[in-house]
Amino acid sequence: MPARRASPNRVKQHRSYSVDELARCCDVHKNTVRNWQRDGLKPIDNAWPTLFQGAAVRDFLVRRNAGRKRPCRPGTLYCFRCRCPRRPALGMVDFVPMRPGSGNLRALCESCEAIMHRRVREADIAKVMPGCTVQFAEGRASLSGQADPSFDCDSERPS
Repeated sequence: MPARRASPNRVKQHRSYSVDELARCCDVHKNTVRNWQRDGLKPIDNAWPTLFQGAAVRDFLVRRNAGRKRPCRPGTLYCFRCRCPRRPALGMVDFVPMRPGSGNLRALCESCEAIMHRRVREADIAKVMPGCTVQFAEGRASLSGQADPSFDCDSERPS
């Protein structure tokens, strides 16, 4: 199981953190904070105890998390079972609308046959999935489309 990413939003910008405080704040081990220091997180000075400025920690974590992202190339969806981007089987993809203007692309992985998903704007489908056959599925029925919606079903039952 890969390690979780430390959230930069949990770090206060105008505060100084010791190694122990930063480890507790980011929910990581103290040695992880020491590894961050070796990877480029700058302390305030080289005095003991080692202190880190909150703004510097936040910038470091944002850069570190952004550097780990691997966007999918056009024509691929991310397969969680294979843990890498894959082409859809037979070049067929379903588009399921979730909101007006956006939805979810759904396809089968060509190697493990697991279902893959990718969130996309409807206007970007041709750019995201070039050379693939995209079928538009029916969206979910909304409450406003039903005849006489009722939130209290018990009151309508005959006694």
